[in-house]
Amino acid sequence: MPSKPSLIWHTAASRPTAGNIVWHGGKVSPVEREHLYHQRAATLWLTGLSGSGKSTLAFELERQLLDQGHACYVLDGDNVRHGLNRDLGFSPEDRHENIRRVAEVAHLMNDAGLFVITAFISPYREDRELARQVIGDDRFLEVWVRTDLATCEQRDPKGLYAKARAGKLPNFTGISAPYEAPDRAALTLDTRERPIENCVGELLTLVAPRFV
Repeated sequence: MPSKPSLIWHTAASRPTAGNIVWHGGKVSPVEREHLYHQRAATLWLTGLSGSGKSTLAFELERQLLDQGHACYVLDGDNVRHGLNRDLGFSPEDRHENIRRVAEVAHLMNDAGLFVITAFISPYREDRELARQVIGDDRFLEVWVRTDLATCEQRDPKGLYAKARAGKLPNFTGISAPYEAPDRAALTLDTRERPIENCVGELLTLVAPRFV
């Protein structure tokens, strides 16, 4: 496995920036946004193998949250790579940068008062931990979609596993690149035998204490 650079993350006030840049505080407090949206913002970070069900769960959760009157948005791995991260590949370094950018976006959206649901393989434990630091431990809810490799490969909704097995997709998680399981997930879900309604129900239970 290629080595990954060890990077240090910082709070918004202390992250390194170009010269002559100053952090500007606004006139709207997090409490005001909580009152506006009737929620305490958080990021539900769904991680797991390709085909595990992350995007399916994320978009169904978004639908149900919106139906209940909660402001939220899904940041999906494929969708983000159509725009914001279109310049990144799948090397360990590019995966790191992919997660760094997504975490920064989630942080900003949480500051705006929104629930954020991310659906990213995010295979490296270190990168997910750094995302937790950027977003904030009090707002970061890691969810491991623990569907096993055999099931994901059998599903293969995008035909990616077949290409990876044929050597056409290098650095593919689960085949030629590792997946490091979470060691302190707030919730673990296995979509092999459980219906989506059941899994989404657990996600709603996880976030419900943040409804105000």
